[in-house]
Amino acid sequence: MISVLVASADIAGTSSLAADLTSVGIHVLGATDRRNVVRDVVRHAPDVLVWWDDTLDAAALQALQALGSTAPLPVVAFTADPDVERIGRAIEAGVHAHVVNGYSVQRLRSVLHVAQARFRHEQRLRSSLEDVTHRFEERKLVDRAKGILMRATQMSEDEAFRLLRKVSMRDNQRVGQVSRQVIDAAHYAEAVNRAGQLRMLSQRIVKLQALLCAGAEPAGSAALLSQSVERVDANLVQLGRSLSKPTFGDLLDTVQGVWEPLKEGLREGSDISRLGRLDELADNLLSGAEQLTTSLEGAGLLNTLHVINVCGRQRMLSQRLAKQALLGGLLTGATGQAAQASAAATVQEFERSLAYLNQAPLSSADIRRSLELAGVAWQQLLGGLQRADEASGRLLLARASEELLDAFERLTERYERSMQMLTG
Repeated sequence: MISVLVASADIAGTSSLAADLTSVGIHVLGATDRRNVVRDVVRHAPDVLVWWDDTLDAAALQALQALGSTAPLPVVAFTADPDVERIGRAIEAGVHAHVVNGYSVQRLRSVLHVAQARFRHEQRLRSSLEDVTHRFEERKLVDRAKGILMRATQMSEDEAFRLLRKVSMRDNQRVGQVSRQVIDAAHYAEAVNRAGQLRMLSQRIVKLQALLCAGAEPAGSAALLSQSVERVDANLVQLGRSLSKPTFGDLLDTVQGVWEPLKEGLREGSDISRLGRLDELADNLLSGAEQLTTSLEGAGLLNTLHVINVCGRQRMLSQRLAKQALLGGLLTGATGQAAQASAAATVQEFERSLAYLNQAPLSSADIRRSLELAGVAWQQLLGGLQRADEASGRLLLARASEELLDAFERLTERYERSMQMLTG
């Protein structure tokens, strides 16, 4: 037996329709005010909704649209309104059979059957369209994932697709699902890398300013300082474009807010008396960038992102250590002493992280060779620390810290593009 729910602005006036429906074997579940139609359709789950009103006004059409998105079902409308435009709007809102100026009791069942048939046909069309749309979107995902793999490893398009298919069979997932995971992995890996660069640049800027104050390689230090400022700006712009503003906007705003005072302080030139204040501003940037990087690592839901984060942090520690050594030699009093004392802790932190990376499961022959080279550069930096109060030692410190930075820049990029990171 077909069950119906009757909706109307005049519930009392639906009694004759309900009686006629019952007389031809239709089970009438009751009548509802059209303001409560969505709630009552969900509650009673009728086979068909029968709408009984003189006309389907804007409020009725709005309710029908809400019903279509919440609990779609066949809808029959009985009205006294022959206006073609309003009938067209009613059909667009979800009416499947529209009867004007009365009905024949003998035809009630047929009208409901027509509405049900049209509803099923509409659902099949919608399902087919959704399937085609899904396949099209999945194809776009696969193409994007293939492009990421091809750029990361220089493999061919066919090789990239075979890899996606291999991972999909391994994980018992559709190729489209695997492709989405590759895209998400690449997105968060790049974001963690960029946010990690902000940490490094905060310390590198002060290191370079200290070198300028000490008169060590003034031309080269000035050029690197200008380049570092540009990199901070460029990374903030790129992160602003690629990250979700509702999710990460507050963290990005914080980083931008602490960057502006540091950037303004750099315009005042190289002066030893301002190095302490500049270092405080740089540490504010470091703190904000650290919070952003940690949040990105957690949001990515990939264990491999931690390796990228740790490796990227080594870049910051390389610059921080050189900065601390330089400030310890250039600044007097408590500020200089604090910088010297902090350097020992930075050395220990760097070596712990280096040991972790050497044991991390995310590895390859190329990564292991890069780690060996990074270890050599680290020893050179340690050698420069012993002579940071001499002009020749500062030059060694400047060059060794940049070499170590380059080593970990390349290593972080290799982690970011590794197959283990992209495909789990």
